[in-house]
Amino acid sequence: MSNSPEFSAVGSPLAIVLHDAGAANLIMGWLKSGIKPDVQVHVGGPAEILWRNNFASIETTSLIEALSGANALLCGTGWASKLEYQAMAYARTIGIPIYAAVDHWVNYRQRFLRDGVEILPNEVWVSDSYALLEAGRQLPEVKARVYENFYLRDQVSRVLALTSISKSKVISRTTRVLYALEPIREFWSGGDARPGEFQALDYFLSQLSLLGLDETCEIRLRPHPSDPAGKYDKWIAKSKIANIRLAPDESISEAIAWADIVAGCESFVLIIGLKSGRKVVSTLPPWANKIRLPHEGILRLNELKAMP
Repeated sequence: MSNSPEFSAVGSPLAIVLHDAGAANLIMGWLKSGIKPDVQVHVGGPAEILWRNNFASIETTSLIEALSGANALLCGTGWASKLEYQAMAYARTIGIPIYAAVDHWVNYRQRFLRDGVEILPNEVWVSDSYALLEAGRQLPEVKARVYENFYLRDQVSRVLALTSISKSKVISRTTRVLYALEPIREFWSGGDARPGEFQALDYFLSQLSLLGLDETCEIRLRPHPSDPAGKYDKWIAKSKIANIRLAPDESISEAIAWADIVAGCESFVLIIGLKSGRKVVSTLPPWANKIRLPHEGILRLNELKAMP
C-alpha cells in the first residue's frame, strides 16, 4: 500500500469535488499528507463544513469553475447524492481523467450510476486491502489503487490519547454505548415499512441482554452527517431507556473515547471504534442484509446467543 497519492503524476490544477463526509475526509487526509497540488474546489452537503474546518484558506467555487482548465478531477463517490456524479459527467464531456475515492466497502457500482446511466472513473482510489479486493470484484474494468487512510489513523490516535486521559479519572459507572446512526437506503423484507435505521434501533434495544446490558446503560446516538435535525426526536421520546440521548456536537474521537461499546449497522464509525480497541457491534436485524463490513472483530448482534 502506498502512503498517499502522487499528485504530481495526476497534474495541476486538480479539480476537487466533494459532497459526502466519508470520501471528503479521505481525500482531505491525502491532501494533508504530502505536497498539495494546485486545486480548484467545489463542495456541497456535509463536505462544506469539513472543507472549511480543514482548508479555510482555500476558497471554493462553482462546479463549472472548479472543472474549467483542470488537468483532472478527484471526487468523492456518495451513492445517494448527485453532486459528485454530475462532476464526473462534466469531466467526461471536457475530456479530463477522473479519479474517484471510495471510502467504504459496499455499493461500489451504484456510486457511478444515476437514472440508468453509468459513468466510470479512470481510477478508483481506496484505503485498505479489503476495499481493493472489493473494487476489483465489483469494478473489474476500472484500475484500483490503495492509499493509506490518514483520516482513520488520525481519529484512532485522538481516541487513544483521550482514552489515556480519561483513565486517570475512572469512577464506578454504567456501561457506555455510542450508537452510530446512518440512513438505510435499501428496503428490508420482514413486514416493517419503517426506514431500516429505526428498525435496527428497536432491534438493538430489544437485544441488550445479549451484550450483558440492561436499561441502566448509557446510550448516545450520533447522527449521520446527512440526517436532518429532529429526525430521531420522537423515537427518543418514546424510548424506555432513561439514559439515552442525541449527541451531535462532540467529535467522533471524543464520542468513541467516551464509549465502552460502539454500535451501529455498517457505519464507518464502527471501524474507528474497532481500530481503537472498543467492543464493536453491528445491529443489523435478522431480516436485514448480512453485514458487508469485511473486518474481523465486529460482533453480529443477530448471531449472538443468550447466556444460559
